[in-house]
Amino acid sequence: MSSPAIVVVRLGAMGDIIHALPAVASLRQSFPRHRIIWVVAPKWMPILEGNPNIDQIIPFNRRGKGSLREAWRALRPLNPDIAIDFQGLLQSALVGRATRPKCFVGLHRSQARESLSALFYTRPTRTNGPHCVEMNLELAAAAGATQLTQQAWLPEGSPEGDLPTGPFIFASPFAGWTSKQWPLENYSFLAHELKAENLPLVVNVPPGSAAKLAGLPDLWVHESGLPGLIHATRRATAIIGVDSGPMHLAAALGKPGVAIFGPTDPVRNGPFQSRLLVLRNASASTSYKRHAEIAPSMRAISVEHVKDSLLHSIKLANVSA
Repeated sequence: MSSPAIVVVRLGAMGDIIHALPAVASLRQSFPRHRIIWVVAPKWMPILEGNPNIDQIIPFNRRGKGSLREAWRALRPLNPDIAIDFQGLLQSALVGRATRPKCFVGLHRSQARESLSALFYTRPTRTNGPHCVEMNLELAAAAGATQLTQQAWLPEGSPEGDLPTGPFIFASPFAGWTSKQWPLENYSFLAHELKAENLPLVVNVPPGSAAKLAGLPDLWVHESGLPGLIHATRRATAIIGVDSGPMHLAAALGKPGVAIFGPTDPVRNGPFQSRLLVLRNASASTSYKRHAEIAPSMRAISVEHVKDSLLHSIKLANVSA
């Protein structure tokens, strides 16, 4: 007889996957005899590989009929006791339903990003949050988890590219939506200011993206994939983040620094119980609009404000160390 199983569906993206890690750790603690299987987009697999709370990772690549057929063949035989959709999309709900679970947990239609997804759940659940991590923990509890933890396991990463040998500040300036980004030129101005503190500003970009920072002086450009990003974040003295996966990675790793917010709500999507200081202009509107232009509220955060808050966060971290 095969061991009982729990299927977790969170296909992407990076920050959302990190927000689901405590819920999956809670499932492991609560169901030690169950196999935990995570269905995820292939590009995000390095975040999950080696995780002691996960027994199997199934890549779901929606590009091409061949990839979909391969994923379907992997999903259909699972027949888990429980499946949990942490994404709330029609696609993720269909993926979870394809495993033929006995119980399928997901967000209530009033909270799911796509309300039709709730039609596929046998246990649609209203959550109170307010943070995404807390909402995910409530979904785990709805699935029967009784030993809840807010801890997230993350891999060590591996070196990619050159980094300073001494202390440095680490930033990942790009986000899924341009409206959540801080102006690129501000990183250059900040790097110039941090020279007086002997703190190089290392700016991480995906492979092949360094040209986007061309003409910006004083930046130490670091190109890497996910393993290199994780390794560099662990090494950094502090980080500067926007509402994106690298910032949530830094928060989960307990790094000090600042998180700059504009059109998204830091109460729901901010660094979860971390040492990062959230900076948000009083004029910011919580719109979640995916504009192709940087939001005015992000431009309103000055270089001086970021620098002062960054150094204050480092000081607080040193005091508590």
